[in-house]
Amino acid sequence: MPQTVITLSTHGQGLYEFTGQAADFVRAAASGAGEGLLTVFVRHTSCSLLIQENADPDVQTDLNAFLRRLVPPSSDPSMRWIVHTAEGPDDMPAHIKAALTQVSIGIPVMRGRLALGTWQGIYLFEHRDRPHRREIVLHLSA
Repeated sequence: MPQTVITLSTHGQGLYEFTGQAADFVRAAASGAGEGLLTVFVRHTSCSLLIQENADPDVQTDLNAFLRRLVPPSSDPSMRWIVHTAEGPDDMPAHIKAALTQVSIGIPVMRGRLALGTWQGIYLFEHRDRPHRREIVLHLSA
């Protein structure tokens, strides 16, 4: 069962698409034939994964705005209850956002290709303000 680790460099909060890298891995690992399941797993607790529309960038803008409103930085008066602040005002909110979303995704593979819909892309959702290098494990089960 093939697997690999890809690394994404982020430059702050936002969505970072890596559909092409995942598709390339599946294409090479599946040798163009067969069915299976691609498991995508991010090895961090302050970012997450999602499958989302990749056609209109306004979707990303709205998702970012929604999560910022739902979970503001710990410096916001509404978040004074936060205890874990040693790593900055964005850290505990990033952990909360990751807990509300997902760190692992399973994507079917059909005929050696990801079975994503027409406008679907795979994204790392960075929840921290400063740049990070994020590791994502791709594992193909046939």
